[in-house]
Amino acid sequence: MSSSGPAAAGAGGSVGSVPLAAPRLFEQVGAIARRSMLRTLRQRALLVFPLVFPLILFAINGSALGAARRIPGFPDVSYRDFALAVPFIQGALFVAITAGTDLARDIQSGFFDRLALTPLRGSALLAGQLGGAVVVACVQSLVYLLVGIASGVGIASGFFGALVLLALSIVIAFGFAGLGALLALRLGSGEAVQGFFPLLFVTVFLSSSSLPRDLIKADWFREVATYNPVSYLIEGVRSLIITGWDGEALALGFGFALALSVITLSFAGAAMKNRLVRT
Repeated sequence: MSSSGPAAAGAGGSVGSVPLAAPRLFEQVGAIARRSMLRTLRQRALLVFPLVFPLILFAINGSALGAARRIPGFPDVSYRDFALAVPFIQGALFVAITAGTDLARDIQSGFFDRLALTPLRGSALLAGQLGGAVVVACVQSLVYLLVGIASGVGIASGFFGALVLLALSIVIAFGFAGLGALLALRLGSGEAVQGFFPLLFVTVFLSSSSLPRDLIKADWFREVATYNPVSYLIEGVRSLIITGWDGEALALGFGFALALSVITLSFAGAAMKNRLVRT
């Protein structure tokens, strides 16, 4: 007489002859994302410093570089309006380091080795790990926007433009978070990931962050800023603040942000397969 019901479940995780279904991809992503978000929210320094530092630079530059308005051809806005786009990009760089450091910590602690024994998909692990970074990006973007408005910055594109600005800044942050994940998976060390931060930060200064590209007098600086994708990310955000609806600037901003996301996540996915060695 054959047995039935739960007692028939074998050691291989099946009921009778039917294997138990593995968790769906959405459930796997949700479980990892919740862990990532809670870990990020518990580390207050990962929320406070990335918020405060770009705002300090924004306040300093808004006052110290105000004379740039007298340069012929400079946009007819206050320098605070012009400079507000920069904190969104600087915050995205902090998101990249946060995401990469957390992922590297999981690698160093052996968390990945334990996950290799589970049916968890690599794509679910990568997407879930970036959940905490997306939370930080959302909080940062909203705070930067509110601080800018409180300091007298006007949003030329209006309310809906502000929503598009938040969406663009989150996509940019997600792309940089993918870069952080790629560095973590390739290097496997939080210290090595953090070592790349100065190099990433330099890309902001070698862009159109301080002046429009056509007003940069040094030929080499203007060339570097023109070929630097960060310039187009900044200009996409800036266009919504000081110009209004600039289709070309927005297309370039979203285009480079999406390209960064696709490229970094593609390489990170390949690196994830090498890390998650099934046993």
